[in-house]
Amino acid sequence: MSNAREVRQRIRSVTNIAQLTRALQTVSASKVRRAMAAMLNTRPYATKAWQVLTHIAGQPGRDSLHPLLTTRAEVKNVLVVLLTSDRGLVGAYNTNIVRFCLQRFSKYPVPVQYITVGRKGRDIMLRLSKNILAEFSNLPAAPAFADVSSIGRLVVDDFLSGKVDEVYLVYTSFISMLRQVPTIKKLLPLEFDTGEGRVADFRHEARGLAAAYIYEPGEQELLDEIIPRFTALQVYQAILEALASEHAARMVAMKNASDSASELAGVLTLEYNKARQQSITSEMLDIAGGAEAMAK
Repeated sequence: MSNAREVRQRIRSVTNIAQLTRALQTVSASKVRRAMAAMLNTRPYATKAWQVLTHIAGQPGRDSLHPLLTTRAEVKNVLVVLLTSDRGLVGAYNTNIVRFCLQRFSKYPVPVQYITVGRKGRDIMLRLSKNILAEFSNLPAAPAFADVSSIGRLVVDDFLSGKVDEVYLVYTSFISMLRQVPTIKKLLPLEFDTGEGRVADFRHEARGLAAAYIYEPGEQELLDEIIPRFTALQVYQAILEALASEHAARMVAMKNASDSASELAGVLTLEYNKARQQSITSEMLDIAGGAEAMAK
């Protein structure tokens, strides 16, 4: 059994760790609320953009309306945008999303390139010798649309130039504080029939035949402006969901760490009391033995 001094030092260390994890848990709880608010604030704009897109895409000759709506006859190259975190202490958050991505694309029949958003995902993919086209890290704590629009422009340019034929977005979708689900979304070409192109389950489009409108300045001008912007908006929305998921995962991980530290501190306190009691008993026996020897 360890002596009382060693156990007391371990108790002090565990208590300090518990204080740190509780502080991180509190910070993450605050950040996840702000991330959820930012995620909800993008919905009005995304809803209206989706309504305009679906109406225009419902016109005859949809495949010829815009290159970003055109499905390639043969898929030769695929680009995957992988969203992870910049920092650790998030439990299995990064491991789960990377494993989920690799299960889908590690044995893909065509070459796959990756754009990583977040240092953790970048480091893992580099260790696995994956083909990383670009990486984005150290994003602001509360990113604005302008901070991440370059990612959308990059994937749009690569798709339009023919370097890639399909673009997928892999991120962690925020469901609740206790549930975050790895998600794969087909980013380009935009798909309207399956619902994969929509942002965050916007299902408010009208049923039946769409009304006829005359667009000013014109359909082509609107599509040239809206579709690339809407593609970047999907990336932005996914980043907001991934941030909310990251903070929720960190909050849960730090809560579990705090609970484990408190439990360990209790076990060590019991061990400390036993060691102290044994030391006191030994000292009393020594005193009693000495007194008996003097009496003789």
